[in-house]
Amino acid sequence: MTYVVTDNCIACKYTDCVEVCPVNCFYEGDDMLYINPEECIDCEACVPECPVNAIVSDSDASQEWIDTNANFDGYNEDNRRTAKDDVTHGPNWEG
Repeated sequence: MTYVVTDNCIACKYTDCVEVCPVNCFYEGDDMLYINPEECIDCEACVPECPVNAIVSDSDASQEWIDTNANFDGYNEDNRRTAKDDVTHGPNWEG
């Protein structure tokens, strides 16, 4: 099992979830964050921290969102996300 980021994160990018991730498996795309399923250790620490309920277990996610996270082409160090105190993005964020 792993966790996936779903559509509630689109145009959001809060980083509360990133801050608590012990393996730093979050990556930033153009309009949302992604969890690398190869790095996620299934600890669930990020789930209660997400203020928009965008993170779910892959057993509760649609295949579309499992594939979206698994096939994100930005899993590289340039896109690895760390928590940032100055980020206050929320619903309907327009970058």
